[in-house]
Amino acid sequence: MRHTALFLALPCLLFSHAQAAGTNLPQIKFEHKDWEIACDNTRTCRAAGYQTEEAGPSASVLLTRAAGPNQAVTAEVELAQSEDDSKLLDTLQMFIDKRPVGTVRLDKEKRLGSLSATQTKALLGALNKTNSIEWRAGKASWSISTMGATAVLLKMDEFQGRLGTPGALIRKGDKPEATVLPPLLRPIVHAVKPPGGADEIKLTSGEHATLLTALRKAMKQADCEKLHDNTPELNAYPLSAQTMLVSTTCWMGAYNTGEGYWIANRRPPYAPRFVTDEANDYGEGVLTAFQKGRGIADCVAYKTWTWDGKNFVLTSVSTTGMCREFAPGGAWDFPTLVTDVRPAR
Repeated sequence: MRHTALFLALPCLLFSHAQAAGTNLPQIKFEHKDWEIACDNTRTCRAAGYQTEEAGPSASVLLTRAAGPNQAVTAEVELAQSEDDSKLLDTLQMFIDKRPVGTVRLDKEKRLGSLSATQTKALLGALNKTNSIEWRAGKASWSISTMGATAVLLKMDEFQGRLGTPGALIRKGDKPEATVLPPLLRPIVHAVKPPGGADEIKLTSGEHATLLTALRKAMKQADCEKLHDNTPELNAYPLSAQTMLVSTTCWMGAYNTGEGYWIANRRPPYAPRFVTDEANDYGEGVLTAFQKGRGIADCVAYKTWTWDGKNFVLTSVSTTGMCREFAPGGAWDFPTLVTDVRPAR
């Protein structure tokens, strides 16, 4: 279905429909069994592991590593939400192969705890094996799967240029750390705030009809089905004295919708330029896409586009990880495109 396909494609389609903040930006999104990885355009990587899908939600671990030589891995554990959290304790006991590996302080509101450097090292050593990894509090316990971890961590090493170096997580070697790929700066986007804020432009019936004809001429029915239905509603917002943003619903799925957005002249000929049909919200120069991976919203994908005075620039792309019934809105933030958005000078 279209809405599901869009969710799966969001991390990859960095350059579709709109100018992106830079070109040839490195990024990956990869899943294998119970593990996944997302690396953004600064070469920072985030990998997460979950309990097996058959066992149901339990815990998840997030590993984060910045690019560059001699960068350490940090680790966090998050517990899945449950119907009875009243007995949740402030401290978890960590175990690998039933052997204790110290305690983890838990933020009960976020259900989140940070592992120490020693615990992180022990965790990394256990992931490329079949060790049991769990956290306990009283009679309750939470665990993660190691299935898929080796493939995911190998992707991290490869993406960051660590293969064959002492700092590699899987394929260590004696190549100098200096050969590791350096971090990249976030692209800078200068945001322009349109005049009038979110105030709509009131279109006359004649303007509406002429603009609708121009949009239909520029957009095939297969690409924006609702645009060609009877007389769709058109919304217009000022971008400058000469241009405006025009929107209308393009498609509707079981639990997602997509608005079509165009940059157009404020007077005929409108000459509309297509921006995206994935977004579903607009405010003060920023388009936002929020798409569920499935109806219960245990996994979500996001995108933003920012007006720079000429174009809507794609300024962020992220998902919340696998659809594992972990928590409403997902477990983690997995960006594949990050930028530094600043007010226009």
